[in-house]
Amino acid sequence: MLRRVIAMVGIVGLTAAGTATVPAAASDEDHPKLGRLVRQLTARDGAPGALANVQDRHGRTLIRSGVGDLRTGAPVPPDGHWRIGSITKPFVATVVLQLVGEGEIELDAPVDRYLPGLVSRDITVRHLLQHTSGLPDYLEYLSMPEIIAHPFTHYDKRELLDLALKHPPLFEPGERWSYSNTGYLLAGMLIEKVTGHPYGDEIRRRVLRPLRLRHTFVPGDRASLPLPRPRGYVRPGPDVPLLDRTLLNPSVAAASGNVVSTASDVNRFFAALVGGELLRPAQLREMMTTRPMGRSSGTEYGLGLVRVPLPCGGYVWGHAGDMIGFSTRSGATVDGRRATIMANVYPGATDAQDNDLEAALTTAFCE
Repeated sequence: MLRRVIAMVGIVGLTAAGTATVPAAASDEDHPKLGRLVRQLTARDGAPGALANVQDRHGRTLIRSGVGDLRTGAPVPPDGHWRIGSITKPFVATVVLQLVGEGEIELDAPVDRYLPGLVSRDITVRHLLQHTSGLPDYLEYLSMPEIIAHPFTHYDKRELLDLALKHPPLFEPGERWSYSNTGYLLAGMLIEKVTGHPYGDEIRRRVLRPLRLRHTFVPGDRASLPLPRPRGYVRPGPDVPLLDRTLLNPSVAAASGNVVSTASDVNRFFAALVGGELLRPAQLREMMTTRPMGRSSGTEYGLGLVRVPLPCGGYVWGHAGDMIGFSTRSGATVDGRRATIMANVYPGATDAQDNDLEAALTTAFCE
């Protein structure tokens, strides 16, 4: 969610506070480059605060820099609640693929079979999950300054869908890859049609409870974040002061990006997903069957899951998540290592923030 508003980012120019490291069985000495990148997020990149939570066979390493609250100067909470944006997509895709494994949904069936009359019969469930539907992204037709200026506005999911469908498709289904929040809006509606329950309830029943992710939830219209939490900030344009947008109605994200979680919970989720705890082998293979995203980094997209090549060899499986006030990168390897990197500003930093978040994630696995 909210992956396409970089153009409105300005230079923040904040001075970073000190870095705190809270080790469990490892220390920041094991991750000096990662520590530098986390500090860079709060210096050159201008995020008020940032953290890295790395878990491997040595234990957990937590590196923090800057502040979680500009007004009080409080540090970034070690396991605060964040809006994780598009990391919602792997949760939604997992539920859809569980339903595939149960015979309730066919992956290559037209979406029209389950949600008649909404989109072309040539668009399949797989197309939605892999961003190959050709559906326009509804976020392209919303005013981000308007969303930021009126954070408590409710957005009806059918209105968001209609906003996208007013525009012609970008390409024929399956022809190309193009990121579309609209596809996951439909995936959430698909879950609800097939199960008869809100998609958030199905995520809770099928993913959160089995994994005991007690600090993860689908907020609906709930504007608040539970404590502990950092504040979430945005900068609407160049030379404009940071705005606190911790409180907002997340309905604009819907099933494409409105989950709230913590770094430890997200780490646990990706490790369990990649490790085969949530999906049957056939469905996990489908999820991890990828196609290129057209990026020089070599990243490829499966079904709600991104495969990122590591500079030290191998891959990390995860997702990026940007939501108003918060930016997150997270993933896990098949051997059980996992890491989450977070910064509490979006949009509002330099373009370098994206690069440094991604560099921090791969560094966490290679250092």
